[in-house]
Formats: sequence, structure tokens, C-alpha cells
Amino acid sequence: MTYTADDIRNALNKHELVAYYQPQYDSINGQMKSAEALVRWKKADGTIISPFFFIPVAEGSDLIMDIDWYIAELACRTLVKQNLMPQFPISVNFSRRHIQEANFAEKLANLLDQYDLPHVLLVVEITESAMIGNEESLLDWIVSIRNAGFKVAIDDFGSGLSSLQFVKDIPADVLKIDKSLLSHNCEDEKERIVLESIFTFAHRLNMKTVAEGVETKEQLGFLRSCDCTRIQGYLYARPMPEEDYLKLCYEHKAVEEATDILQAQSPAGTMSLLINAIFRRYPLVIFTNLTRNSFYMMAYENFTTTSCPSTGVFDELIVHGASSMHPEDREIFATTFNRERLIKEYKSGTETIRLITRQLGDDGVYRRVETVDYFVKSNYSDDVLAITLCENLPDETEKIDAIEEDIRQIDTLNVDAVMSVIKKHLSAGN
Repeated sequence: MTYTADDIRNALNKHELVAYYQPQYDSINGQMKSAEALVRWKKADGTIISPFFFIPVAEGSDLIMDIDWYIAELACRTLVKQNLMPQFPISVNFSRRHIQEANFAEKLANLLDQYDLPHVLLVVEITESAMIGNEESLLDWIVSIRNAGFKVAIDDFGSGLSSLQFVKDIPADVLKIDKSLLSHNCEDEKERIVLESIFTFAHRLNMKTVAEGVETKEQLGFLRSCDCTRIQGYLYARPMPEEDYLKLCYEHKAVEEATDILQAQSPAGTMSLLINAIFRRYPLVIFTNLTRNSFYMMAYENFTTTSCPSTGVFDELIVHGASSMHPEDREIFATTFNRERLIKEYKSGTETIRLITRQLGDDGVYRRVETVDYFVKSNYSDDVLAITLCENLPDETEKIDAIEEDIRQIDTLNVDAVMSVIKKHLSAGN
């Protein structure tokens, strides 16, 4: 059946377009957390028409904008009906045409204010295809939406010309993984590698993740191992009319039992906690493939110097690093981290290479820096790999000042008290 824009406009005016809701669940405990509003055409005789048959037509004109606003208002009404229940956030799709709509964020804010709803309860979804060719306008549009208190989700990621670089620059809150990336049931090695990379990328950007189209336990198991935040798909629930959705909300109104987060955490989530702890300790973390003479920065924040390249040839990195060292430390740094020497040390059974040098900071001051190389084994190749952790060490003058300050606090100067202060600083690594 082919529908015209006039057919669809007529259905909209007669309120035959309705909102169906597909819940989104916590991937670990199965608790419902949110939902997505999806448009359906319900004819007078009860026949349900899939959006596949009419949305492409509507997208050819501004009619799609009217439909989007209509569904957004239906979602608001549904949220109001959740009074005395948990008001789970609802995601609403908005066409790329809204990017050029004047005062979009203000109009959306007024809509929720009209129903006295917190802005955080409505999530704006925009497909990744809308990002192509609208980079500058899209960025301004999303910033205005988030400034108005709404969250933004990038929908259908992986379905088209996805750009990780562009997603990095877009201040979105949620990345929704398209079901096409689950087409091999997460059993194909390449598919798993791609998914693992996307989730790692999203987590490092502090983005929540939603996997769409999850239909099997195999997919769920793998997504849990990747620490996917939310699951959306037939495995849990199909899109449903408002009445059924509200019943489901009522069923989930009970507060879930408190759980030890370390026990409920997925392996990837636990690893993420560990990595975040490492990043707090080491402001510079470098991954190196010594065999292939390459490296890239995994973390680079609040370090002595910010001039280090983020990726490239390892030999050139060492030359650059040596040039930033104190003249008396340059040779030992270059010699210690010479690529051929590191490979030789690895083959001889050495596990760790450690060196303390003085490095020139961006402020023109030399500071003590500890550089540690840990050799690691990959499960995928025989390449010699190393992880480098760099840490700024306390300045000697700062240590002396700290000791002197503690000694000054002693009311009655005596040997035991002074020794106690010194021992405290020694035990603290000072």
C-alpha cells in the first residue's frame, strides 16, 4: 500500500497516529529504566500500519516535523499519567529538519513546562545520518538542547557512515547501537571486535550505551560482557500501546533490592573502574607496539608537558621525549627506552623498565617524572607490546617544606616528635 503526504496529514489531524513504547532495560539486573516512543498509524478499523510504510514519505517534507512534535506531546501526556509511578525517561525521535528549526530547544522546554515535567524525562534522539553534512549546525543545536536540560542520544549508530571522530566532538549523552551490528548474533569474531571497540570508545567518552534489536540470549550475554548500559529489543519487550506500557511501569514501581555493585558489575564494568583508577594515578598512559614501531596515547591529562604527540612512530616519540628532559638526563632516557633495547629486555624475561628523570614542563620548570614500561602479551599476535605509565613526582623542595611545616606544629620540640614526623613522610613515599 502506498500512502501520500495528504493521507498521512489526514491521519495526523484525525489523531490516528499514536505512540507505542518500547522499554529499555538495565543489561545486568533486567530492571526497566526508560523507553523509546515509536509512531504507529492506527486506522479506524484497528489496523496498525508500520512507520516503514509512511515515515519515508513524511520525511520528504516538513510533515515529519509535525509528526515529531505530535509524538513528543503524546510522550509528555504518558509521563503525566505515570504520576505515583516511576516516571521513566522517554526518548523521542526528531528529524534532521529540526536542526534548522528556530528556537527548537525553547519550544521543547515550553512543551515540558506546560505539563510540569522535568526536562530530563525526555531524551532527544537523532539518527547518525542526520550528522552528515550538518556538522556545525548540529553541534550548535545539540548544545542548545543540553543547555535547556535535555539529554541527547545518537540513534542507529553503525547503520551508515559512522564517524567516531565526529561522535567524539558531539556532546551527546547516549550512543544507541544499531541492530545491524548484531546481525551475526555476536558470534562472529570481527563483529565482536567492532562492538567491543565501540563500547570502549563510548565509555571513555562517558556516554551511556543502548543496544537496539536485541533478540537472543547470546547477544545479551556478549553485550553484558561489554558493559552495555541498556538493552532494547524483542528479547525483553516489543513496542506496545500506552495502556500496556503504563501497566509495565506499575509493575516496575518497586524499588529494586540493594545490590553490591561490585558483584552486579559486568567484567567490562569492573575493568572500567580499574582503568579510571589508573588514570587518576598516572596522567600519561601510552600503548606501544614495539614490533611495529607505533604508539598511541590512551590518557594524557594534567601532565608536566602537553606537547607530546598523541600517536605516531615510537622511535620519534623517544627522540621527542629526550629533547624535553634535563640535559643530564637525555642520554639515559634515550638509551633506556631505545626500542631495540626494550625488545631485547622483553625477550630476556624482563617484565618492567623503570626510570626517574627531570622533564621540562610547559611552565619552564624541570620536574621529576617517573616512567615505567610494562611488557604485556597480546592474545592476537606475537608482537612485543608495552604499556607506559608516567607520573609526576613531588618536588624535593615541596617535600622539605611539608616536613618543616609538620615540625612547626609540634608544641614541644623533642627528638621523638621530630622522628615521628619524618617517619610519617617516609611511609607516605615523600
